Amino acid sequence: MPIGFQDDATFRWSKNPPRELDEAAAAHASLIRTIADWRAIAPARPRRATNPFDPAYRLNDLDQLVRGAQERGIRVMITIWGTPRWANGGHGPNFAPKRLADLTNFARALAARYSGRYRGYPYVGRYSVWNEPNLGIFLTPQFDARRNIVSPRIYASLYRAAYKGIKTGNRSALVAIGETSNQGRDHPLRGVNDSVAPATFARLLARQHGLRFDAYATHPYPTRPGLPPTQKVRWPNVTLTRLKQFEHSLDGWFHRRNVPVWITEYGYETKPAERTGVTNAQQAAYLSRVVRQLRADPRVHMFIWFIFRDSPHSLWQSGVYASSGHAKRSYRVFSALARVTAGESKTITAHVSPTISLPVPKLAFTSPPGTAIDVDYRIYLGGRRLAIGRATPRLLTSQTVAFRARFRPAPGRTYTVRMAADNADGGHVAATYELVTVGKNR
Repeated sequence: MPIGFQDDATFRWSKNPPRELDEAAAAHASLIRTIADWRAIAPARPRRATNPFDPAYRLNDLDQLVRGAQERGIRVMITIWGTPRWANGGHGPNFAPKRLADLTNFARALAARYSGRYRGYPYVGRYSVWNEPNLGIFLTPQFDARRNIVSPRIYASLYRAAYKGIKTGNRSALVAIGETSNQGRDHPLRGVNDSVAPATFARLLARQHGLRFDAYATHPYPTRPGLPPTQKVRWPNVTLTRLKQFEHSLDGWFHRRNVPVWITEYGYETKPAERTGVTNAQQAAYLSRVVRQLRADPRVHMFIWFIFRDSPHSLWQSGVYASSGHAKRSYRVFSALARVTAGESKTITAHVSPTISLPVPKLAFTSPPGTAIDVDYRIYLGGRRLAIGRATPRLLTSQTVAFRARFRPAPGRTYTVRMAADNADGGHVAATYELVTVGKNR
């Protein structure tokens, strides 16, 4: 399960982003989520909107993040959000564009820029569309004049448009739908921002036609800053204690089996910066509990902690570093857990030698696609080593190498693959992979 952080203020706009990325890499983060704010990237309409390098696009800070992450072996996930005023008739970023083709064109340009086809612009393979669209502050309207819920339908049109663009720009990219918050009201209330409960939103979203997706993204925070991960909430709100119910419901609503889930935001704010937060010790304990719970859930394919470093100017104080610069207890906990959690997991077929796709962004920083990469691997069942092998696959534009592991997996087993990959420039990547077999005994 890739595990990492979201913190644009730190990783993109701080005084020293490279140093911050060094600290994230030292914590064994394998993934960084970032927001591609369409209105900030394209404040004026591009002349050739599908061109990844149209001069209207302001992408320098995002470029630097993607390059810096690749250099440190960290992958990036991009969430597209925020409509420019020129695209929605002068409204705020939470209003949908008048022409959905404008969103498609932007998403296509962004995904193409980071498709691995252009030297100096690394591959980004994970995307999601919009942020917390069940909240009026991010997508409006949530209700129509008759108080009917309309935001899932509006979001579906946004998602289709962005999905089409992303897959056109980079057909191998994974795209998540949803990005829903933990709670909401299913009716408008005077004086309160409009919102829809996440399970209600997902249920109504599933009624919309033509939605293709690779995962469902959700933010199962506790409903108040100081509450523990064991907090029980009333359905259709979704916190960690409702996650299993939500997963099974997604299968039924979307008529799919085992819908993958991305946890793209989670965190705990700490005192004294956040008066209603938890202590540093509680934050560390809760982080440990949450990661261990999610690591045991085969549906969860990603975990993002929000944020990395506190700031006195931020509304959020949930970082693993305090604004003073000192690491909180949660930093050590995160680092220890990420060291053994950040590997990939894959379901394989019994009795068939599996093909393993190994992410090697650090090697891709110095080696172009097509470079031969030496891979040594060892396969374990429990603590017992079953096989040793070597392969020399070619580096793909997706910053991965793919090879066939020479062993015959038995049904109903979980194997651990430990790998070391090297290139001719002296680059080295070590990784762990989990293989779960399905199929019957012969």
